[in-house]
Amino acid sequence: MPLRIAVLASGRGSNLQAIVDAIDAGTLDAEVTGVWSDRGDAQALARARGAGIPARAMRPRDFADRPSHDSAMFDAIDADDPDLIVCAGYMRLIGAHVLASRAGRLINIHPSLLPAFKGLHTHQRALEAGVAEHGGSVHFVTAELDGGPVIAQARVPVLADDDAARLAARVLAREHPLLLETLRWIAAGRVRWQADGVHVDGRMATAPLQLAATDRFA
Repeated sequence: MPLRIAVLASGRGSNLQAIVDAIDAGTLDAEVTGVWSDRGDAQALARARGAGIPARAMRPRDFADRPSHDSAMFDAIDADDPDLIVCAGYMRLIGAHVLASRAGRLINIHPSLLPAFKGLHTHQRALEAGVAEHGGSVHFVTAELDGGPVIAQARVPVLADDDAARLAARVLAREHPLLLETLRWIAAGRVRWQADGVHVDGRMATAPLQLAATDRFA
């Protein structure tokens, strides 16, 4: 059966579009059950509706507090019975009270080589730190900000004439294939969450999977 995916997004939805395009092309055995956002004006919602995918915004300001918002959103997501929830540019922390019963069912894509540069403004911070390499990571979601076990990474060089915008564009170009390849491995049962960390092909991973130039894991 195809992997049933719910997607959370706060902005443009470019990773969502990459997922939809891969499904349509037959290169990802999955279906998107719904797209959810904390912002009514998120372009991701328009992308979803244009593809015939149910899309809904649940704004935090319409709820009494953060726990109430999270509980309502994830109860609604669960009604669609997804196998996996993908945070693709979702810009809110998710409360521990909803994550506890969904361990191993949420992944996030983050624009840095975790554990470096958790949080926001990762590209500018990478430039200021003078690192030679930057990139993106897919990780399981825990209550710690960008702190869950890292599944896979894609690396890009930091060039001498880079500014934050140029570096961000280079990373984004690798984020899409990184997320898609991770989803393929999850759909095939090759990547799983266990209590002691990420398991790949039945064994505990000692390091994140690395995306090669072929857009497959090395």
